[in-house]
Amino acid sequence: MPVSTPELIGVRLPVPVTATQGTLALALLPRHAPPEMVAPGSRPGATVVPIDRRLRHTIAEWTHRFTQAALEIVGGDRPSSQLLRWTSPDVYADLRRRAQLVARAGGHQPGLARVQPVRPRVQSVHSCFVTDDIVECGVHVRHGERSRAIAVRFERTGQRWICTALDFS
Repeated sequence: MPVSTPELIGVRLPVPVTATQGTLALALLPRHAPPEMVAPGSRPGATVVPIDRRLRHTIAEWTHRFTQAALEIVGGDRPSSQLLRWTSPDVYADLRRRAQLVARAGGHQPGLARVQPVRPRVQSVHSCFVTDDIVECGVHVRHGERSRAIAVRFERTGQRWICTALDFS
């Protein structure tokens, strides 16, 4: 005896598929005129602060040394007190906390010159002067085969540059 299968009835009504379903709604029409030219610095947030080339180079070197030291503090190779006078209280507290967490996970004491099997190295520094006294830097760090980005902000107080923000990405 043949088995009869019941007819399936859809719960949803069929919706016609349009040609742009699942794509961005972009107008891909050809341009008939060149794009408007905008004068440099006329857009909000695009102001460029003219900085002396030597100062730029000095800041890049300073950021390189500072970030390398911060990496070694977090890794447990050096004590956090070495950057005390170059950091704001918030940044210093964060560095100490990170060093203690890494030490706890690795079973060692922070800042006792342990030798890491793979040492992080600063590869490059890119700086952007917000004002004459504030600079924000992006730092490329290699840790073995892996890369990482670190953002650093320095503010000049007197004759010193103080790290006011340090963000490990």
